[in-house]
Amino acid sequence: MAVRTLFFTHFNHVYLDIPFHKASNERINYMHFANALRKGYVPLSQETLNDEQVVKWAYNVALTRYHEVWQPSRQKLIAPMADMLNHSAEPNCEITFDMGGNCAVTANYDIQPGSPLTISLGDPTNPTPIFAQYGFLPNDCATIFCKAMHLDRIIKYLEYDFKDLLIQTQSGEIAPKVWDIFLYEILEKNDQGSADNFYVACKTNDENTKQEYHSHYFQYTLDALKQHVYSILADVEQLTMTAQSYDLRTHPRVPVIVAHNVLVRDTFTMTAALLEQMG
Repeated sequence: MAVRTLFFTHFNHVYLDIPFHKASNERINYMHFANALRKGYVPLSQETLNDEQVVKWAYNVALTRYHEVWQPSRQKLIAPMADMLNHSAEPNCEITFDMGGNCAVTANYDIQPGSPLTISLGDPTNPTPIFAQYGFLPNDCATIFCKAMHLDRIIKYLEYDFKDLLIQTQSGEIAPKVWDIFLYEILEKNDQGSADNFYVACKTNDENTKQEYHSHYFQYTLDALKQHVYSILADVEQLTMTAQSYDLRTHPRVPVIVAHNVLVRDTFTMTAALLEQMG
């Protein structure tokens, strides 16, 4: 379990898989939020509106403590106390809202006295989106996304889900579908007919045909994965050095960014060792 913390910073691209435009969007959203407050949409004193730290705190409350509901219309609601529940990959509570916007917190099972109340703030198989929005790394994450964002087009074409494209944080083991997307890129560049056949095999779960292609092109896929893994490791090293050069007073997100990069570095280091053993 991890405690949710609030902060806001104009921090640029110093961590993996959270592109620059997200930081830019965050700044724009904050400016819209602050302007809305100062136009009087919420009755606040001028003293409060002039206190930038308070306004940033309010923005982060709105950003990280809401619960999204879709009926009768899409809304983002904040319920006192319910917004304080922590995250867990195996939550013991569920938050629901009725048509009138009333909030109910229901236990999923009997909870022992003194135990924290938890909900899920995101996909437990990939901690990066949770890190990007809420500013912490879940300490119970067993996997991370393979970071193959350069293959996003292929991922979508094969209709693979990010939760299928994972690397084990305890062993560095690569999920089978990660091998699929790297092989498909190789086939597409060199033999469109084979790429089409492999696509059909992926779509129909024809594991025998897929294995034939993987066996035939194993060395090429292995080399492509090695190149990717070592590229990520180089990026992590450079981005971590950049992050550590920032002033913590201005950029309080640095420690958790570094922690995220350490998780990626340690995981991909194990992956590199496994790939080297394969040839």
